[in-house]
Amino acid sequence: MLALMQRTRVETVHLTVDPVTGLRAIIAVHAGRPLPAIGGCRYLAYPDDESALTDAIRLAETMTYKAALAGLPFNGGKAVILRGPHVEDRAKLFEAFGRFVDSLQGRYITAVDSGTSTADMDCVAQATKYVTSTTAAGDPSAHTALGVFAGIRSTAMARLGSDNLEGLRVAIQGLGHVGYSLAEHLYAAGAELLVCDTDAGKVQLAVEQFNARPIAGDALPTTPCDIFAPCANGGLLSPKTVAQLRCAAVAGSANAQLTSLEVADQLESRGILYAPDYVINAGGLIQVALQYQSVDLTAIAPHLSRIGARLTDIYSQAQATHRSPARVAQEIAERLVYGGEG
Repeated sequence: MLALMQRTRVETVHLTVDPVTGLRAIIAVHAGRPLPAIGGCRYLAYPDDESALTDAIRLAETMTYKAALAGLPFNGGKAVILRGPHVEDRAKLFEAFGRFVDSLQGRYITAVDSGTSTADMDCVAQATKYVTSTTAAGDPSAHTALGVFAGIRSTAMARLGSDNLEGLRVAIQGLGHVGYSLAEHLYAAGAELLVCDTDAGKVQLAVEQFNARPIAGDALPTTPCDIFAPCANGGLLSPKTVAQLRCAAVAGSANAQLTSLEVADQLESRGILYAPDYVINAGGLIQVALQYQSVDLTAIAPHLSRIGARLTDIYSQAQATHRSPARVAQEIAERLVYGGEG
């Protein structure tokens, strides 16, 4: 774990166990700039404690890059609550998590993420002020989807020569809050949708509302499409998966999509344009950060519009230097976060 922290420059990892509520939680804080850390709280079942720790540490680093490239004055942080088979009182569990967040005295600000909701953040807010995306603040998923939609248009322009999505075939993996909202935007733009999700009800709804074509999850990577949009959990893009892809570009909302940076090089060598995840999916972070700062939320729209422009610039630099956009994005982010450090 210490080696991973050193490699990702995560400064601290905080652990807590609360026997009364059953809370088992991790908070990882990245050491980028002298700023408070912000990032979502995941409530997921993990195969083991090490997997949960790795997830928190890797995503804390990603959140710092995301904030830096979005021009937000925050470092990255990430919280993980390990989900057990049964919880007696979910509200009390999240109140206990709120006390854990409060013990860090503002070094970490929490928000919704996979497995959590605005109602959960309301419970967290009973114990700390260092929380956003409560019911009053609103779910950031819609803003994440809007940013990804803008990013897909820029990706289509860079790879296919037009940002007109009419008739484009887009495969969406995962129909959660972000994935489903993205499907709605793409359908309105005239895209043809291929969808998969572990929840058959969500797939059926997409079929009925968006005339989507359902695809089995294991068949999605090999299904021909113009743009593949991973919108579920991370780690999908492995050497094996990338070798199977039959698409022109990958542009989706999932965090930590690549199992390694070398996979981005593999995508590049195959002629598949990759939208770096922490650039294209920054819309939700923009919303929670501005809301936490009490900034007028009319400022969100200009921030979201910059996501597409930022990707266009990254694609241009990548093309000029014959590198993956992921390499270019990381180089820019590290320059913003660390300055002249190595």
